[in-house]
Amino acid sequence: MKKTMKRPTWLLAIVAALIVAPLGFVLQSCTDLDEDTFGIVTPEEFYQTDAEILAGLAPIYSQLRALMWNWHNLSQISSDETVVPTRGSDWFDGGRWLAIHRHSWDAGLTDLNGAWNDAFTGIARANGLIGVLVDSDNNELLAEIRFLRAWYYYTLMDFFGRVPIVEGIVDAENPPPNNTRSEVFDFIEAELLFAASNLPASQPGSSYGRVTSGSANALLANMYVNAEIFRGTLTASGISRAPGQWQDAIGAVDKVINSGQYSLASSFFDNFSPTNSSSPELIFVVAHLAAPGLGMTHQMRPLHYNQFTPSPWNGFSTIASIYNKFDAKDKRRGIFLAGQQINFLTGEDVTDRPGNPLIFVPTFGNIEDATESEGIRPLKFQVDVNASGGDHGNDYPFFRLAEMLLIKAEAMNELGGPSAAAVGLVNQLRERAFDPADYVPYQAGNFTQDSFRDMIMDERVRELAFEAKRRQDMVRAGTFSGTWEFKTITDPYRVVFPIPQVQLDSNPNMTQNPGY
Repeated sequence: MKKTMKRPTWLLAIVAALIVAPLGFVLQSCTDLDEDTFGIVTPEEFYQTDAEILAGLAPIYSQLRALMWNWHNLSQISSDETVVPTRGSDWFDGGRWLAIHRHSWDAGLTDLNGAWNDAFTGIARANGLIGVLVDSDNNELLAEIRFLRAWYYYTLMDFFGRVPIVEGIVDAENPPPNNTRSEVFDFIEAELLFAASNLPASQPGSSYGRVTSGSANALLANMYVNAEIFRGTLTASGISRAPGQWQDAIGAVDKVINSGQYSLASSFFDNFSPTNSSSPELIFVVAHLAAPGLGMTHQMRPLHYNQFTPSPWNGFSTIASIYNKFDAKDKRRGIFLAGQQINFLTGEDVTDRPGNPLIFVPTFGNIEDATESEGIRPLKFQVDVNASGGDHGNDYPFFRLAEMLLIKAEAMNELGGPSAAAVGLVNQLRERAFDPADYVPYQAGNFTQDSFRDMIMDERVRELAFEAKRRQDMVRAGTFSGTWEFKTITDPYRVVFPIPQVQLDSNPNMTQNPGY
């Protein structure tokens, strides 16, 4: 199915709705969980027209953009895909970026509290709208809101494990304790099953960016492939894994594939361009506009100061071992900037600030005092030459069909080894990634179950790098606590982040995760 609208009227409606939305739904934080933010309007007073419903939905969707900082950054920088070296006085920030990469964080890390508040703000907004629609029989609308609430809970479960399940107004005298990670999993699963049964298979072009049954099934597939971890028990010694749910993962993926709504984009790069809203591969996205405060900033993080206007931030890089996972003939290697660099507006070669040719190299002499040119830069989301300042118009895919194929291949391997069908799913992606003369398909007979498992993890890097998947993959593969270029072996309990200290201080019923 080809999505033909570059920029939907739904997204423009979000902008307008954010201006007119009731105060009760424009929450700035969720630190005060006892605040009555949900009783400002009733169904009789509001939500009588489509425009009013949009006004209620818009702030829940707009909160997805907030995740593009703390959630994306923590997912990336805590893995081996992304390192933020200190360059002179740039990017030191109290040492927090290197602490995230080296797993030396503590419960006071501000990024953790930011991720917590980002998610609970989305939850509070969803709870508010559900509260005023409690007697509604519009299951499609309720499914949409409950999916979004489930998504915010999913990010919390992934990061923190045990979090409070809040479905309404909290009693100030008795704030909620942590639910177990398995209880949070069960809650999210139930919400997603309801959503998958009640959401439409597709949205009209004017509603591009709103979730579908495919969005719910994609998230279920991800939940199930990680069920050993998500349902496992965390101790100071690490995760005691629960039974896998591999067949459930396959079932959820098949619902996405068999819906007929998605197909692989003809070019891998179509999924990340400023016009990627036309890609038939995207299942659940954060829609962006090239407009102040509404755009994507991923491009600004790795680019050098002299490569764009306004000046980018010259921060995020990758490490050599990740760059070297990409065959030289693999087109997906094009997500990296290496060698002599250009200005993306003029096309001219650029220099560093002292005036030397700007040549990106894969190695670092010292990541605590790196030069401007050290580190290959990931630029998966292409520069939008029509950007408004640093706000680019590319949409961010939380899920796309390529990942569904990889999830199914992984689950099939766990159930029965590297079958021809499982290998064929991976080959669909590899065939797209190479010119015909360079493409050599994988053969099932060349793999054991263990070697195919390792290959899938490497293929997930090549296909999904810098889409906030790697941390989760490394936890599932058992490599997250291990070593790489700039990290030593770390405590196994760090597969889950600590509950932010400010949250513990404000809610005595919550307890810290083991080990912290």
